[in-house]
Amino acid sequence: MQQTSLFDQQVESPCIGLCQAGARGYCKGCLRSREERYYWANLTATQKLQVISLCEMRKKKLQSKKLKQQESELLAQIKAQQLDLF
Repeated sequence: MQQTSLFDQQVESPCIGLCQAGARGYCKGCLRSREERYYWANLTATQKLQVISLCEMRKKKLQSKKLKQQESELLAQIKAQQLDLF
């Protein structure tokens, strides 16, 4: 047995079947870039894990942006309701 085969591992694609490109070119489903999707089969396990890490960071950033937008909308509603009271 070759030593490298001990470290070989299969890394599953993060694809969830929602394959649509967003405005910045990232897939709306898995958040991989066009290049990351195109070259996935040729990447090493380490590279695939790095791509998955990038996708997780993109997801957190996106969730944070959505949360800030929701907070802003809620504050606007509260201010509008307060103005209606006067």
